[in-house]
Amino acid sequence: MMKKGILLTLIGLIGLTSAACSTKADFGSGSGDYPQKPITLVAPSGAGGGWDQTARSISKVLQNSKLVNQTITVENKPGGGGAVFMAEYATQFKKDSYKLFVNSPPILINHLKKEGNSPFGYQDTTPLAQLTKDYGALVVTANSPIKDLSGVIQELKKNPKKYTFAGGSAPGSMDHLIAVLPSFLSGINPKVVKYVSYDGGGEAITALLGGNADIIATDASAVSEYLKSGKVRVLAVTAPERLKGILKDVPTLKELGMEKGEFTIWRGVFGPKEMDPNAKKYWNEKLKALSENPKWKEELEAKGWESDYKDADQFTAFLQDQSTQIATLLKAIGMGK
Repeated sequence: MMKKGILLTLIGLIGLTSAACSTKADFGSGSGDYPQKPITLVAPSGAGGGWDQTARSISKVLQNSKLVNQTITVENKPGGGGAVFMAEYATQFKKDSYKLFVNSPPILINHLKKEGNSPFGYQDTTPLAQLTKDYGALVVTANSPIKDLSGVIQELKKNPKKYTFAGGSAPGSMDHLIAVLPSFLSGINPKVVKYVSYDGGGEAITALLGGNADIIATDASAVSEYLKSGKVRVLAVTAPERLKGILKDVPTLKELGMEKGEFTIWRGVFGPKEMDPNAKKYWNEKLKALSENPKWKEELEAKGWESDYKDADQFTAFLQDQSTQIATLLKAIGMGK
């Protein structure tokens, strides 16, 4: 997790150099002929992660299907769970319609949490489209004495520290919020619930299988192989209705009486805050066409992702709603602004 002082120092340095780099901020399309040069699609993470895979899949399908004739280059910008890139993007590239990026709920969480937060959020961008969705899952080992989530809640009401929850991201992050969501909705103080963070979902599952955690919170799509091999059981998912395939028998939080138990793990595409209107119109059309393209659907199936297209207006409205949910949860665990 990035310390607030370090992030603010970084932003200060960016501010000092922004005048020298002012030409970067003026790369608007300038005409109705957008795009006139190559496009950069940023994954604000290292290679191989979810953002990187999403960016590379988008780039591949757009170019191979000739939906976009210009070259699209994927660029990795890791650091601070996306906060380092956002500081640079919001200050130096706010008019650069040739630099887009992919993100997911961390763009909201990083901005809304109290410690190590990013001064910049989705409001400092132009949301263009949501493309995929996933949901949170609460997982135990196949031989765990925990039989169902209702039993977990009953035990936590007696002793909120009884179980150790784990996730593949830091306290106050997406996995942590998913881990404490059932407790919060059941009237249990989520600050008291034990949460241990690991460096990635793979390490969290390893901790679970090794007996170092009782329950993990992770992406529903990430547990399929472990479920198929009989190593784990899924207690519940944060979807609005039961999922298909191997998770079809897993109840939702809503089924278990938690009406506000939906939490969507989405991925979408963003442009700069002062994006050229011609560029925004172009990407609205192209990303909608991408969502309907057979090659994109093949890519989704290969990656285990679920399609959920929202256009710019729908996506922006959804981000407003999820920001409210995340802000409420962060305050409940004492990590909100």
